[in-house]
Amino acid sequence: QVQLAESGGGVVQAGDSLRLSCATSGRTGDMAWFRQAPGKERECIAAISWSGRATYYANSVRGRFAISSDSAKNTVYLEMHNLKPEDTAAYYCGATPFRYATLPTRAADYRYWGQGTQVTVSS
Repeated sequence: QVQLAESGGGVVQAGDSLRLSCATSGRTGDMAWFRQAPGKERECIAAISWSGRATYYANSVRGRFAISSDSAKNTVYLEMHNLKPEDTAAYYCGATPFRYATLPTRAADYRYWGQGTQVTVSS
């Protein structure tokens, strides 16, 4: 069983930056960052392939967020810049059990999840 642990969340002001980290206990397939605001569904905001060569960004974060991975450390990062109040949510790291031919963005495709880290952006 692979375990994921997120860190790096916090309370910031609009326009600030944060970096989230997701450390995994073992090798996984593709990885992604999801977020879930109260009363809303969990949405994929960024994903990265096992090789690191393919990435996906939701329209809401493209140009402001960047996902990257360090295979030597079994860690995935999410750099978040120009944060907005609408970015406030619980952020979750997810990992697939194997590599997909096409980078998945559905929560159902991710088997392993971290406990989540809260990001709160004040205006």
